[in-house]
Amino acid sequence: MIEYRQEGMTVASLHDERTGSFQYVVVDDATKVAAIIDPVLDYDPRAGATSTRNADLILDYVRANGLTVEWLLDTHPHADHFSAAPYLAGKTGGKTAIGEKVVEVQKLWQDIYCLPDLPVDGSQWDRLFAHGETFRIGSLDARVMLSPGHTLASITYVVGDAAFVHDTLMVPDSGTSRADFPGGDAHALWRSIRAILDLAPATATYVGHDYGKDGREVNGRATVAEQRRDNIHVHDGIDEAEFVATREKRDATLPLPDLMLAALQVNIRGGQLPDAEPCGTAFLKVPLNRFGQDE
Repeated sequence: MIEYRQEGMTVASLHDERTGSFQYVVVDDATKVAAIIDPVLDYDPRAGATSTRNADLILDYVRANGLTVEWLLDTHPHADHFSAAPYLAGKTGGKTAIGEKVVEVQKLWQDIYCLPDLPVDGSQWDRLFAHGETFRIGSLDARVMLSPGHTLASITYVVGDAAFVHDTLMVPDSGTSRADFPGGDAHALWRSIRAILDLAPATATYVGHDYGKDGREVNGRATVAEQRRDNIHVHDGIDEAEFVATREKRDATLPLPDLMLAALQVNIRGGQLPDAEPCGTAFLKVPLNRFGQDE
């Protein structure tokens, strides 16, 4: 766990090496109230087994620092890990939340997975945030920015001088995340990124993934000024047409994330696993020949 000091708050960062995912605990220093952003529920695809190793490390940090968890926040339905938000909500009493456009993602993937009984109204979360909506983490002011492009439902949480951008941006030497999933759009991603880069230059952007490019140390944080100067996909001087061409060319070479077909059917349920069948076991579905077919 790495701690960063921001104005009036501490941001604790936990990196999951297996999925390359960052999870964050945002702590109001004045009240010791916290929000947990994008927590990971561990999943072993070979065994079909879930575990709470990452989430329990977060709980250890919460307990060690005497924190009260007010929010379990997801930035979008993730394609590369299961959300641990419901597990942590049960342990801490915090409220779960995500962006209101998640209902569009639910409808899209309800059809792909053939889940006619899945509620597609966002009722799996305690709160759905609209673009521009504000809320508080203790005494900290937080604001929601709709950031579509990677997914239909992606949002950014702006808390003081920090912005939690997850898959919308990566650190400068890694550029941006893909926009070719169902509902993704490179033009929309460009507009979302430009809105983030219009934040104050000293704002720290906290990203959702890093893989230690070219053997460097894993890093999940860069300022807006650093992104504007150095980001290989969106630095100042790159226009929308160049970005879209670069992004779409890159996306065409990428395989699906290893856990995508498992993760999304859990995450459109708010992180809840499917109900057990009459035999007492729950099952995940794999849509055959829906992805990766030769054109």
